[in-house]
Order: sequence, then C-alpha cells, then structure tokens
Amino acid sequence: MSKNEKNEYWLRGRIEGVSDMLQPAAHALLQSREEAEAYLEGFPAKLFWERPAGRASVAFHLQHITGVTNRLVTYAKGRQLDEEQLKFLDNEGIPDVDLSLSTLLEDLENSIDSAVMYLKSLQEEDLTRKVGIGRKRIGSTLIGTLFHAAEHSQRHVGQMLVTISVVKAKMGDW
Repeated sequence: MSKNEKNEYWLRGRIEGVSDMLQPAAHALLQSREEAEAYLEGFPAKLFWERPAGRASVAFHLQHITGVTNRLVTYAKGRQLDEEQLKFLDNEGIPDVDLSLSTLLEDLENSIDSAVMYLKSLQEEDLTRKVGIGRKRIGSTLIGTLFHAAEHSQRHVGQMLVTISVVKAKMGDW
C-alpha cells in the first residue's frame, strides 16, 4: 500500500470525473465504504444482529447506509422510490441470519459506487436544482441531498464502530 492510500480519502486527491463542488461528498462516501470494511474485518456473523443497550445492530447500520444512499440518489434524480426500495426500507433492521457479512458489504459497496457514478454525471450548474424528498416531496436542493447522503453515511459508520466496540467488549473480544 502506498503512503497516499493510507490517507483518508479527502487527502488522496480528486476523484476523477466528479465536479470540484462534489468532491467532499464523493470522498465521504468512499471513506464510509472503506471504514466499514476495515472495522468489520473478523467480526463474527453471529453478532451482526446484537443490539447492545437496545441500540441499532451492526447489520442495521450496514443496511441503512446502503438503503439511505440509494434512496437519496433516487430523489436526487427526481424520482420516487420503487417497490424494491420500499421493501428494502421495510426490512432494514429486521434480523435475517441468512445475510452474510460479504453480502452486506457488497450491497454497501454497490450503493456507494452507484452514488459516486451519479456524482460523476452531474455538472456544477445542476447543484442548485430543487429536489423533492419522500412522498411529501419536501424541498431540498440537489447539492443538499447529495451532501446529506455523504454525511449520513459517515454518521452511521461512526455509530456502527461504537456498536462494534460495545459488542466486542461484552463478548470478550470475541
């Protein structure tokens, strides 16, 4: 690994094809993906659904980052959620012992990669366009929606790290 790859994404330079105004969003999304993978290395599947102190499970955070990123990009494109997205939303956090870590991480990676590809398709003049969020089409802007997707992913990675730490301590470093 080169020295450059050890830095956080925002210190690794531009993401090719992403406008300067959206570089922070791309960096945050890619950092979320990288940190989730690193934090979960060696995490046992039997603990995915543990909810210490009634808080969200590790699996929920992975599902939620995946789902929210996907949903916000859908709204950014001016669309409403389809049946598959609504079903995914309904199932977030419902324990499913058949879900593997590799599946959860692959879904997260695909969602983030898709979001970054969408960022590459945008021009800076698009960023102030109005966007309707949810069924009520609550008003935002394209840039606001995309930055929220990025910061939301970072927030849940942080919460997931705390959950991992608590579960790890509770289980004696598994």
